[in-house]
Amino acid sequence: MSFLELNNVTKSYGSNTVLRGINLHVEKHEVVCLIGASGCGKSTLLRTVNALEPINGGDIRLEDDVVSGEGVNVNALRQKVGIVFQSFNLFPHMTVLQNVTLSPVKVLGIAKVEAEERAMALLTRVGLDHKAAAFPDQLSGGQQQRVAIVRALAMNPEVLLLDEITSALDPELVAEVLNIVRELAQEGLTILMATHEMSFAREVSNRVAFLHEGRVLEIGEPEQIFGNPQEERTQEFLQKIVAAGRL
Repeated sequence: MSFLELNNVTKSYGSNTVLRGINLHVEKHEVVCLIGASGCGKSTLLRTVNALEPINGGDIRLEDDVVSGEGVNVNALRQKVGIVFQSFNLFPHMTVLQNVTLSPVKVLGIAKVEAEERAMALLTRVGLDHKAAAFPDQLSGGQQQRVAIVRALAMNPEVLLLDEITSALDPELVAEVLNIVRELAQEGLTILMATHEMSFAREVSNRVAFLHEGRVLEIGEPEQIFGNPQEERTQEFLQKIVAAGRL
């Protein structure tokens, strides 16, 4: 039994099948990176894990509890499984501190003072404590994405899902966001992330899963996937990545 399991998960939008029998197991404290061409199903897969997208078949388990299908307590699930998107999705009318403390106060019932203390500690950690009173439109993209990560961490999740969190950033801002993820990985947070940052995936992940047409075509340790991929389609994908100077 793994900490997080997707067993034969399928997902369709009408006649368009996006996930075709996904089998993926993630151990506690493990970092698994999802790679593959745009449209292969990475983002949809992540969104099924915390029930943002209902699945059509199979099941998803967290600590052996089924967390997919009818009757699942979605609010309880999302307390355990945080997600950060490529678009920052911060509330524009709220300050940084208000964005970070909203869910701990409203969902977890934490006292406002305690929530603010925890939020400030997290903001300090990512170098943004001086921006607590700022509004999102007063921040750079990299700063907004760091706030989005802090907002997810404020719920003290057991699993963190990261969906292409650097794709909307200018290249010079990517490093500051990836540094935070690197630290979280080193501390043992369970992370499942979709990324186009191949060098980062190679460095930080315990395993890498290559998705193709809604299936996990190949999965293994980073050195095996990037250095000696077995599947022809994986080889083709990585050859293009190398040719583009991204690995």
